[in-house]
Amino acid sequence: MRFPVLSALGAVLALILFGYVGAGLLGLQTLFGVVIPYVALGLFIVGFIYRVVTWAASPVPFHIPTVCGQQRSLSWIKADDKESPYTTIGLIARMALEVLFFRSLFRNDRVELKRPEKLVYGSNRWLWLGGLVFHWSLALILFRHLRFVTEPVLPGIGWVEAIDGMFQIGTPTFFLTDIAIMVAVTYLFLRRVLSPQLRTLSLPADYFALFLVGTVVASGVLMRHVFKAEPARIKEMFMGFVAFQPSTPAGLDTAFYVHLFLASVLFAYFPFSKLMHAAGVFLSPTRNLKNDSRAVRHVNPWAYPVKVHTYAEYEDEFREQMKDVKLPLERQ
Repeated sequence: MRFPVLSALGAVLALILFGYVGAGLLGLQTLFGVVIPYVALGLFIVGFIYRVVTWAASPVPFHIPTVCGQQRSLSWIKADDKESPYTTIGLIARMALEVLFFRSLFRNDRVELKRPEKLVYGSNRWLWLGGLVFHWSLALILFRHLRFVTEPVLPGIGWVEAIDGMFQIGTPTFFLTDIAIMVAVTYLFLRRVLSPQLRTLSLPADYFALFLVGTVVASGVLMRHVFKAEPARIKEMFMGFVAFQPSTPAGLDTAFYVHLFLASVLFAYFPFSKLMHAAGVFLSPTRNLKNDSRAVRHVNPWAYPVKVHTYAEYEDEFREQMKDVKLPLERQ
């Protein structure tokens, strides 16, 4: 357990140190504010498209939707179109529940072997809640950040910020999603560390993703509330970035460049990691296929014409030998 955790933590701390030394001590603001973000964005776009196209082009040899409801069959048997979708509308509804609310994870129960002869089933909703809070908080944070790259600001961002900061904690306002995502990341990390089964299965990459997301969020909170970065200068920089007229305005603290560098690493790392499940869920044949195998024949795209030897041909070929040993024949 120690090696995966410490190696992942060491890698993230090295990234923080690299960003601090490069942008703060060596004054390489152009490298950390322009070059690295452009490279990271390019890697993200190219890598994302490559993974999606590769998955989309992969053949689906078997019809394998994972369902838990009654499939459509006879007219007098009621089918469950959300748990076992037969129609396109049902499939979209099932995918929406999966993507937005993690329905399959909510239904997941914990199984423990209390005694050699006794299995105990119990509720396991904490993982569902932690995952839901983490993903929704991250989505809202990314949506809020769109104010830095759009002019005028997109409709809805102001409403989200008002609701997110409804308690007006501190100045500037402390957003609820910042607290929620840090709690969720902490829970997901402790779950891996404290569970013997997950601790055995976890790799350095699993901890690295959690540490990296956690440090991106933490550095953003510190930049906003401790080092007091000026939003106007940040927006000026990002508007130039999206217009391909990059610049590094004066007055931006080292904490901003460290935060930007860590976010750039996260974007560059995203397409080549397990984080790509964000797109993979839409391309998974266990989720995106209708359960209509009784009505529509699924043809294996890998199938090719082969010479077959039918039983009738086999019987004709070995008829005399089968008679001699008194094997039954379908045709006399």
